[in-house]
Amino acid sequence: MTKHRLIATLLVNNGNVVQTRKFKRTNMVGSAFTAVDFFNGWTVDEIVVLEISNSLSFTSRFIDIVHNLSRRCFVPLTVGGKIVDLEIVRIYTRAGADKVVINTGAVQNPNLITEVAENFGSQCAVVSIDGMRNPAMQSGYEVYIDNGRKPTGLDLLTWARKATELGAGELMVNSVEFDGDKRGYDLDLVRQVSGAVNVPVIAMGGVGRWQDLVDGIKQGNADAVSAGNIFHYTEHSTKKAKEFMADAGVSVRYSAFYKINMPRRPAYEPYLHHNSNL
Repeated sequence: MTKHRLIATLLVNNGNVVQTRKFKRTNMVGSAFTAVDFFNGWTVDEIVVLEISNSLSFTSRFIDIVHNLSRRCFVPLTVGGKIVDLEIVRIYTRAGADKVVINTGAVQNPNLITEVAENFGSQCAVVSIDGMRNPAMQSGYEVYIDNGRKPTGLDLLTWARKATELGAGELMVNSVEFDGDKRGYDLDLVRQVSGAVNVPVIAMGGVGRWQDLVDGIKQGNADAVSAGNIFHYTEHSTKKAKEFMADAGVSVRYSAFYKINMPRRPAYEPYLHHNSNL
């Protein structure tokens, strides 16, 4: 039986984890380092870190964050943000990323997907697709880029198929309208993409309760489910989420490591404090 992954997504702006709603930053949560420390002990299968600042390019500070996160991360680390060419992918992987997420850069230069797949393997090339409802599109959804701000005129299903043909090993699917709205995934969107491609699909955006994770798999037919905001304020959040999923009949991974009682620590510490000791 296929094991479905539970993925924690961290959105990083100027070195700090932030919460978003409809792709607009709402409030700062804290340190990415402390979040990863907790997720390590809370049975998460993968961690995605996305740099979403308004900067036009990646920063050396974010590269430093990726490097130090990889040193303490016990699960696959996927990194995205400002990827416009293969050299940035090399920088991220050298810093410790196992996979990279390409969004705007893939739409602007579709051949980048193929370059990543050929140089690092298709498993490294994760294409993130942000969509918004548009009845003028064949699928009913239009692809948006630049952190959900810019419409592209691309039909979402057409782009999803093309991305996989070019070498994408996975697709992350997010709804701009559902992001941070706590009403669950856009199941119609997830279901359409899952049925249109032959690579794993990760549902993202809108989780407000554990049942939404189950629905993403059972109703959306996603291979994996991801969330961010809901995990930040609940003790043992991802562990509780996975237990709920298992009780609902979803096949998930377990490990004896996760039975270790992790020590309680302050929820978050300033990034510079951590960085000065690494």
